[in-house]
Amino acid sequence: MSERHYPVEPRAPAVLTVDVGGSHVKAVLNGIDERRRFVSGPKLTGKQMVDGVLELTTDWDYTQVSVGLPAPVIGGRVLHDPVNLGKGWTTLDYEQAFGKPTKVVNDAAMQAFGSYEGGRMLFLGLGTGLGSTMILEGTIAPMELGHLPFRKATFEEYVGERGRARLGNKRWRKAVIETVERLTAGLLPDYVVIGGGNAERLDGELPPNCRLGHNEAAFLGGFRLWIDQA
Repeated sequence: MSERHYPVEPRAPAVLTVDVGGSHVKAVLNGIDERRRFVSGPKLTGKQMVDGVLELTTDWDYTQVSVGLPAPVIGGRVLHDPVNLGKGWTTLDYEQAFGKPTKVVNDAAMQAFGSYEGGRMLFLGLGTGLGSTMILEGTIAPMELGHLPFRKATFEEYVGERGRARLGNKRWRKAVIETVERLTAGLLPDYVVIGGGNAERLDGELPPNCRLGHNEAAFLGGFRLWIDQA
């Protein structure tokens, strides 16, 4: 357990934000400068995640829950199990399991919402694959841009973790820059935020109107999902 400072949205209620990753499940409560986590892994089921979070936060008092998952989520419905976790994520009733009003979103969408500064923003998450989200004047639009054709495969095959391992960091960075340029040309965002675990591997200059995000923004995004709904 480690302590860190996180931005707090003053109008948000007491929200528990849960960021589910391939190696850890992390939890932060709005208004408390502390992050708690436990190990996840390829066998973690949806129910085990909820049970682990509830056990981890028995002394926290919260009224709503936000959950970010590494899987496609449309209208609060998880479309398929995360590729790097266990089973049971699509059929789980998250609100019933937590016993609180609960919102489930894609993890890239949650980090994107926490990074948003108005206008048309494209968020690209560099991790195991390529997470992608656009936010259009405050409306979250989850996307699966990583599966679109790029070079001889898809964007994800080049800029995801397997692509980085295959290409090496230098060629991987070039592929990331080209990805940003192509998607920017097609989607016309006002600015691009690059986040995810591998964002820190980008050295040197970024394309115009592009900045690096921070993983901690995912927690702020979770808080923001409940603003004005206290």
